[in-house]
Amino acid sequence: MPNVTFDDFAQIEIRAGNVVRTEPFPKARKPAYKLWIDFGGEIGIKQSSAQITDRYTLADLEGRQVVAVTNFPPRQIANFISEVLVLGTVLEDGSVSLLKPDHEVPVGTRVW
Repeated sequence: MPNVTFDDFAQIEIRAGNVVRTEPFPKARKPAYKLWIDFGGEIGIKQSSAQITDRYTLADLEGRQVVAVTNFPPRQIANFISEVLVLGTVLEDGSVSLLKPDHEVPVGTRVW
């Protein structure tokens, strides 16, 4: 991958939010969930499609703090508009382990 400058990185808005609602997403091509994430303030609640069904149940996710890119353009996935990209690490088996702050932080806190 090419190197990026700090100015490039600074254009990506990554924030902490709390998952406030979850639903199965049977219309997605790959197994996924629909998430509604509260980022507080002017960002508010945004929705995301996340392919995280291998490691998480819907119950695991509600109330969980996550980290997401909040300034990508919305993307249509089947009949759902995904507004943010929830971040995680892809493991060797293809499953995703979500990233989260080490301690609870206020919703909307920017990640650097």
